[in-house]
Amino acid sequence: QVQVVESGGGLVQAGGSLRLSCAASGRTFSGYAMGWFRLAPGKEREFVAAITRSGLSTLYGNSVKGRFTISRDNAKNTVFLQMNSLKPEDTAVYYCAATESSWYSNQPNGYDYWGQGTQVTVSS
Repeated sequence: QVQVVESGGGLVQAGGSLRLSCAASGRTFSGYAMGWFRLAPGKEREFVAAITRSGLSTLYGNSVKGRFTISRDNAKNTVFLQMNSLKPEDTAVYYCAATESSWYSNQPNGYDYWGQGTQVTVSS
């Protein structure tokens, strides 16, 4: 079991950047693939990005490809989401998640542990 805590959200103008952090507890952090999802009012949870246990492979949702970058620092038990060229449609609560599976997933039900979320608001 792992506890997950996101941080780094805030208000930014369109075209700007934010870097989200996700701190995970546990001595086996490197044993979890990690993912980011987002949830906007009235919409279903949307896959954003995921990263393998080693950090060598990544996966991105179509809406963020070329703009967002996921990375991890296993020594610090932290995963990051660098968000560039932000658009108003990126406004959402962003959630970090961990999976005990051997590979990452682009589906919410593929993850076992979730953070509380951090709000990202992009103004036009």
